[in-house]
Amino acid sequence: MDYLGHETVIEFALPTAGQAILKVFDITGREVATLVDEQLTAGNHRAQFDGSRLASGVYFCSLRTASQSLTRKMVLLK
Repeated sequence: MDYLGHETVIEFALPTAGQAILKVFDITGREVATLVDEQLTAGNHRAQFDGSRLASGVYFCSLRTASQSLTRKMVLLK
């Protein structure tokens, strides 16, 4: 679990090049942000998440590629 202030950087690595989609969802499953939706090269990447418009609480960060799907829980504290 990651603890977030109003803004944070989400880092992720891709083993191969391809389409990557990185989204943030609230506890009810509603999408609150799309951080990445594009072709990316293999390697390390970073995406900025600004939670200043959102309420404090639990959120989920989901990364989808052709070969993997990964979701992590985050806590937004204000």
